[in-house]
Amino acid sequence: METRAPFVVIGAFVLAAIVAVFGFVYWLNNTGGLGPRAVYHVQFDGSVPGLLIGAGVLFNGIRVGEVTDLALAPDSPRRVNATISVASSTPVRADTKVGLDFQGLTGVPVIALEGGKLLTNSGAVPTLIAEPGAGEGMTQAARDALRKVDSVLTENSEPLKKTIANLQTFTDGLARNTGKLDSIIAGVEKMTGGGPSNAPKITYDLRAAQGFAPPEKTIKGQWSIPEPTAVAMLETQRMLVSPTSEVPGFAEFLWADAIPKLIQARLIESFENYDIAHAPLRSADVGQADFQLLIDVRHFRVVMDSGPQAQIGLSARLVDKAGKVVASRLFEQSEKFDKVEPQIAVTAFDAAFGRIAKDMIAWTVQGLP
Repeated sequence: METRAPFVVIGAFVLAAIVAVFGFVYWLNNTGGLGPRAVYHVQFDGSVPGLLIGAGVLFNGIRVGEVTDLALAPDSPRRVNATISVASSTPVRADTKVGLDFQGLTGVPVIALEGGKLLTNSGAVPTLIAEPGAGEGMTQAARDALRKVDSVLTENSEPLKKTIANLQTFTDGLARNTGKLDSIIAGVEKMTGGGPSNAPKITYDLRAAQGFAPPEKTIKGQWSIPEPTAVAMLETQRMLVSPTSEVPGFAEFLWADAIPKLIQARLIESFENYDIAHAPLRSADVGQADFQLLIDVRHFRVVMDSGPQAQIGLSARLVDKAGKVVASRLFEQSEKFDKVEPQIAVTAFDAAFGRIAKDMIAWTVQGLP
């Protein structure tokens, strides 16, 4: 007997602890614990799918109690009577709205209360009447929506059939005229200058001037040629034609770079061919130079007025470190050619550019110290 006594005491202690834990959880779950409670009767006119005894009662979204009883109304098979127990401090009034809500998309149904307009409680609250349709579940609402959709489809079956038939006719027409549509789209792309082209782009370069005699004068100091300025039309790799027109054979023509950058590169290369030890650099490579040769591109095009000719026009200014213009001059050259073809036109540009480059080198050498 003495050995069994400790086991009895331990078992009683464990049982008491379990009861205390369950009691504490119940008290936490029912937001009122053992405080004063108020009991109200709620009447639902319809089904309350999923509502169970112990389900929560919310007031303005805050849990204030639970359902303590559910029963069918003896005088009406459609009605459901529920009894709820809430904290006595809950401001339930005679005009408090009652509904059925769901916690989460697939959560447990709860009774939802919303505060009324009456500011004082003038006596015992009568039975709360739930709003019509409060017990309608989400499944029932979905069924009703599907029934409405089915009704709309049934009423408009003939117009829908005609619409589908017209769509099929339109699709068949598109399929029969695919080739014409492709031609139309290709024409629009060509007119706007976009779209892919089957012909490969052919890139042409400009030749620098060469064949110089040994330099007679050595340029002292560091100088540079910045990227030439030009109007927006000249910031292109396309062959420009005046008057503006589409010339057959030049649709896939491309200069090796945008025209101002191409002129800058070939001018620097021409100066290197003259005297590589004292040739200019790009401004980005030299920083603050003693002198700069500023170039503005005025013309770089094929003129078609009186026979095709390559026309190049450049203005040049020698500027010192303080920004003072030491010398300035216009350089213009043109070279005629017989047949309007890309390679022949490029050869004419090479000839005109070579003369400008040699003339500009001689002028620059004389102008710089």
